[in-house]
Amino acid sequence: MRWKAFAGCLALLGLTLTAGPAAAHGHDPGREVLGAHDGWGAGTTGGAAAAPGDVHTVSKRSELAVALAAHPGAPKIVYVRGTIEGNVDAADRPMSCDDFADPGYRLPAYLAAYDPATWGKVEPSGPLEEARARSQANQAAQVVLDVGPNTTVYGLDGATLHGLTLRVTGDNVILRNLRFADAHDCFPQWDPLDGADGNWNSEYDNVDLVGATHVWVDHNELSDGGNTSQPTYFGRKFEVHDGLLDIVDGSDLVTVSDNRLHDHDKTMLIGNTDKPTYDVGKLRVTVHHNLFADIGQRAPRVRYGQVHVYDNLYVVRDAAAYTYSLGVGVESRIYAENNFFRIPASVPLGSLVHYWKGTVFHATGTLVSSGAAWPRPVDLLAEYNAANDPDLGPDVGWTPTLVDRLDPTWSVPARVLAGSGPVF
Repeated sequence: MRWKAFAGCLALLGLTLTAGPAAAHGHDPGREVLGAHDGWGAGTTGGAAAAPGDVHTVSKRSELAVALAAHPGAPKIVYVRGTIEGNVDAADRPMSCDDFADPGYRLPAYLAAYDPATWGKVEPSGPLEEARARSQANQAAQVVLDVGPNTTVYGLDGATLHGLTLRVTGDNVILRNLRFADAHDCFPQWDPLDGADGNWNSEYDNVDLVGATHVWVDHNELSDGGNTSQPTYFGRKFEVHDGLLDIVDGSDLVTVSDNRLHDHDKTMLIGNTDKPTYDVGKLRVTVHHNLFADIGQRAPRVRYGQVHVYDNLYVVRDAAAYTYSLGVGVESRIYAENNFFRIPASVPLGSLVHYWKGTVFHATGTLVSSGAAWPRPVDLLAEYNAANDPDLGPDVGWTPTLVDRLDPTWSVPARVLAGSGPVF
């Protein structure tokens, strides 16, 4: 991680990093529920009603898998202790990328076969691509764990899930107080049609909400875990990470609060298709009091959903690695309030919002500290419209009412730095 340098950047704000508030003595955080006015996920209870026999404490991947699968549908609490590594076999012995690889796959052969100079701008196909897909499936069988309904997963004393994806597929789920690090794909796929020059695409998110409803993601840390240096092939970075937290496939009624998301590119995707299928009328999400630090893009990028984005802190250090923060996708209705941006002077204000075929965007109460300048109010919509075509309209057709606390923007840096991330 680059937290020492990051802390130096934040010192310009007169602030310091902390580990978050201490847990109350004698209190059982695994039975906490989301308040009745705290965003679209209000009222989520997870496993709060779990019977004693459905409360588990785990410290290995095998134990976590068993606990999550136990007593399907019944309320359960899973406490995570220590570091759980996802890239292991059934006996929790470490596995490397070579261990997951299909006999028919080797990266040098893949690079030679699908070099666009000879293969052309055509999607990979044939035995080598099929072997890559089998290799990816081998890894997925170990690193992706499903979280079903009525479940709380809570981290104890800085618990870390490394190289794991928690895929939430059920209703009424709480994920709290966990460090998610480096959910990496050993077998990215080359797509020559992704953008003008093609791209490497990978498969795993740290947290993936897939058709999930009533979900609270709170006081977690999500990052690439320091695994940020990758080689370049075909002129593009060999990207082994996908998202940090994606909310897709008709997921709905979600609150994402008090998390730290850092050192990553494509961070939070809400809606993963432009096609009006299962997402219409869903993807209602609240994103508040989160830290987005050294994030390239998607904080969040939204399709379809009514998404309330408020009291978040955005810190950008490297202008070259930054693309945008708020992505306005097809039929999205983002209502942004009281967000604070700390950006280099070279980042244009009109680039904080990005057009992804959406038509409307609402933003009020924004403060921006650009370079060494003091924070000042910025109209994000006006700045975007002045620099881009087509213009976005201001009427998103709704006003959030489920707001537990709306802090003034000037207080957001101190509030977020002191209160976000795991409690330990």
